[in-house]
Amino acid sequence: MKYAIVLMDGAADEPLAELDDKTVLEQAYIPHTDWLSTHGQQGLVHTVQHGFSPGSDVALMSVLGYDTRKYYTGRAPLEAAARDIHTGPQDLIFRCNLVTVADGVMQDYSAGHIDTVQASILINDLNNHLGNDLIKFYPGVSYRHLMVFKGESYDDRITPPHDITDQPIAKYLPKGKHSKELCRIMTKAAEILADHEVNKVRCDLGENPATHIWLWGQGKQPQMDSFRQRFGLQGCIITAVDLLRGIGKLTGMKVIEVEGATGYLDTNYVGKGLAAIEAIKEYDLIFVHIEAPDEAGHQALVNEKIKAIEQIDLHIVGPLLKHLQNQDHPWRMMVLPDHPTPIRVRTHTGNPVPFAMAGQDISSNWQEPYSEANAKKAGFCIDKGYELMEFFLRGK
Repeated sequence: MKYAIVLMDGAADEPLAELDDKTVLEQAYIPHTDWLSTHGQQGLVHTVQHGFSPGSDVALMSVLGYDTRKYYTGRAPLEAAARDIHTGPQDLIFRCNLVTVADGVMQDYSAGHIDTVQASILINDLNNHLGNDLIKFYPGVSYRHLMVFKGESYDDRITPPHDITDQPIAKYLPKGKHSKELCRIMTKAAEILADHEVNKVRCDLGENPATHIWLWGQGKQPQMDSFRQRFGLQGCIITAVDLLRGIGKLTGMKVIEVEGATGYLDTNYVGKGLAAIEAIKEYDLIFVHIEAPDEAGHQALVNEKIKAIEQIDLHIVGPLLKHLQNQDHPWRMMVLPDHPTPIRVRTHTGNPVPFAMAGQDISSNWQEPYSEANAKKAGFCIDKGYELMEFFLRGK
């Protein structure tokens, strides 16, 4: 048996007046995903357990079959694993966004989706000025970076910057045991960034400068059972984001890089589709992740979100489904988001998401196109998100 999962990050949404009260999924032309929903089983799944914030970290871990109450320690440690950053048992790992703050308001959680080369210069300079035996900065991709803080646990949650777009940052600054030190680091970083040559160039070009860092998503390195140990299958992940790369490495899944895959609207959809077809020949299960719909949701870009979903269907779901149908071996395929990222709120919500799966021994339960509403009408819901994987692999 071959298993394929295509995850459209943040694709689920709400009805929009500008789309005649349709959601972006209902508006999008996605014939191959619709084929899965009409020829197989569709329903809803709660990927975010009660008490957890609806982040991709929590939701993706659930979709891959891992109980967040047992395995989750924070978002940043997962990204650290992707970059092979090894820390001690008392070290806290923080996600460190480069952001744009103007007049005390979070203007842009990504500093204009800053170029990785420019961002690395900034983060390395911050490390040169602020790094010491207790603090170290690690450059990542675009606006996404890490800071390791040697100290005791920090239990207070810090709001992600993409949740406070256009809001004053003062009430969202770190609070808790180490808050004074964290705020000091953020303040000093802002002073260094204010006159940085990279930001001067960005301003001259009309691009958002990286005025501040935002520390959040902290935690310690987790210990996770391998995917093969849990499910008896050799799996691989195709993604452009460190979060999922880290989960892949921690669970012993092969992580496949695709040239031109950016984790943004301009990602290489065709390349991901081709990589998926090649990977399914070697591995029992492939997991293809596309970040673009989520990014469009955060920026309230309706047409871009629709286009991203259509590109996923055209270049990834379609070719992969056709390849599976033309093989002699049995197969199953599933499409779903990890969480909703509604255009209206421009951030994640914890509502259940629609899934559609078809293939060997999966009977049809609702012959309607793929959408949030039809998944609900199908009358089937998985309350514990981490049980979806077992159902996909073994259920009938």
